[in-house]
Order: sequence, then structure tokens, then C-alpha cells
Amino acid sequence: MIDIQQREGVVTVAVRVQPRASKDEIAGEWNGALKIRLRAPAVEDRANEALCEYLAGVLKTPKAAVRILSGERSRTKRVEIRGVSAQQVLALLAIEA
Repeated sequence: MIDIQQREGVVTVAVRVQPRASKDEIAGEWNGALKIRLRAPAVEDRANEALCEYLAGVLKTPKAAVRILSGERSRTKRVEIRGVSAQQVLALLAIEA
């Protein structure tokens, strides 16, 4: 089960990032985190920026609404998304995976 918390219009979710993938996609669940494959390399913060852009795009929310809370230098991150519900984040698994 994916670790998702929701309070006051803000969803916090655990994300596992795989940089330098062949395409940007949601690849299911990994140890309680949403696994996301990104084409961007993990250098000069490009994978983190790509993660925020990708999540904003699939959730149809502004890029400014997506923020990395912790794990900026790690593959496992905690991401905060404003203006969406936990159900919308969980629905990504059914649509993308």
C-alpha cells in the first residue's frame, strides 16, 4: 500500500524515482512508494524538476503546487501536492500502471 497522507487540501506521498528511464511513466508501487520512471538524469537537480513537472502534468495541477519535502538527493522522496485528493493520486496507479 502506498504511503499517502491528506490534510487541509494537501496530499503527501512517498515516491521512488528511477532516473534515466526510456520514458516518463508511473511504474506501480515499490515498498510503499509510488514508483515513477523519468527520462531526466539525476544530475544538477534535473530529475527533481522533471518529477515535479510530470506529477503536475498527470494530476492537471500547476507545477507550483508540487514540492519535494525530503529526499532531494535520494531516489526515495516525500512529495507534497496541493489541490488534489489522495484518491486522485491513487487513481494514477490504475490509469498509468
